Amino acid sequence: MNQRNKVNPVISVCPVCKHDLKVTKLSCDHCDTVIEGNFTLSKFNYLETEKLYFIEVFVKNRGNIKTIEKELNISYPTVKKMLDEVIVGLGYSLDPELDNEEEEKEKQEQKASKASILEKIANKEISVLEAVELLKKGK
Repeated sequence: MNQRNKVNPVISVCPVCKHDLKVTKLSCDHCDTVIEGNFTLSKFNYLETEKLYFIEVFVKNRGNIKTIEKELNISYPTVKKMLDEVIVGLGYSLDPELDNEEEEKEKQEQKASKASILEKIANKEISVLEAVELLKKGK
């Protein structure tokens, strides 16, 4: 494979001093046109590879946290933490009020799940042992 066909991701941080790099030269492999100047990179170019992969999985799964948990084999708090890190990495600040709303929603879902399990025991749809296993799994 010749050098022109080799594809490497653009690095955005200087390996020597750790400051942001700028793109100053663009070239076309087809016609050999070269353009020089100061060009900006996307906010996403400054994210670590792990965070870019998380964004890819997040978008692919339409933000469905449960599906993301399964695909990445991580817990809800880890998904939330990674999403927060991406938000901060893109230059936005976190809204503490939103965190409280999310926590309250999660608590409500857990209460509803527990109530559903108790109802299934009462209706003799599941045994107490099965209920204990479901509660251990957090379902």
